Amino acid sequence: MRQAKALLWAADGVANEEIARRCEVDADTVRRWRRRFAETGVEGVGAIAKGRGRKSWLPEGTVAEVVRVTNNFVPPDGSTHWSTRTLAEYLGIGKDSVARIWRDHNLKPWQVKTFKVSTDPDFEEKLVDVIGLYMDPPKRAVVFSFDEKTQVQALDRTQPSLPMRPGRAGTMTHDYKRHGTVDLFAALNIASGEVITDYRKRHTAADVLAFFKKIDRQVPRRLDIHVILDNLSAHMAPEVTDWLAEPAQARWHLHFTPTSSSWLNLVERWFGLLTERRLRRGVFGSVQELTKALRLWAKHWNDDPQPFIWTKAADEIIEKVRRGRTALHQIKTATGH
Repeated sequence: MRQAKALLWAADGVANEEIARRCEVDADTVRRWRRRFAETGVEGVGAIAKGRGRKSWLPEGTVAEVVRVTNNFVPPDGSTHWSTRTLAEYLGIGKDSVARIWRDHNLKPWQVKTFKVSTDPDFEEKLVDVIGLYMDPPKRAVVFSFDEKTQVQALDRTQPSLPMRPGRAGTMTHDYKRHGTVDLFAALNIASGEVITDYRKRHTAADVLAFFKKIDRQVPRRLDIHVILDNLSAHMAPEVTDWLAEPAQARWHLHFTPTSSSWLNLVERWFGLLTERRLRRGVFGSVQELTKALRLWAKHWNDDPQPFIWTKAADEIIEKVRRGRTALHQIKTATGH
């Protein structure tokens, strides 16, 4: 705020003319600010006297109507949301006025966030189990967050990309050529941040079992193995459960996340980094090139692994989900859907 800065400079002994220059106002304005501060104190700083200030030309009630229509209606043409221009035309005011009102009321109809509230009947039990592993892992055990990133595509661009230059971003064509896919299996050690990976053509029960055996070989026999994973049918197939039931695998313990709760699996955070830093702009002429790039990226990650720290308590999440379910129920009741 210019007025507050001016008063601070005045307290430091800066002359009125110099303060006016810095604030881009005239010296008389600075004198009025100082006089008002002497009369009213801090409460008068920035306050607009009654009858002064910019007068709104909008008819009375326009602001409330903009907010009401934005929150409760859609455009007559069936569009999903208003733009400044469509709402301005509908209400007979300027688009800049709509934009200003939206900004003042923190309304952003052009934005939408996705969500999915789990309907798993055992949601709370599974949530507490998984978060308990994150925040208080068992002794003499290794905890892995496991999932598959399926159908990773070896994408090649149709034309060469241009490099970044000062004042210009790098470029790449929007279209591409497909050269096949690979399924990436990953198990994130939640304590160390290291990741065990494998690369397979499919993600059948046999592939899952082969990866579990790879994990089993890499973990010392003196340690138990806890694996957090989702509810994919291949994870619970007979050949997997039969192997886990053998006495030699008594140290294995599977912990399933609730349905529609992939956000609870920490390895998804690692997949996100991989996608952002290596895959999204990657150019791969074959599945072999893609697999080689994935192996290299994972190797460098494991050279200096960074564990992801879970901080949200289970009861906070449960309370938020309960509020979400209540809100959804109210919407369904009101709309009949």
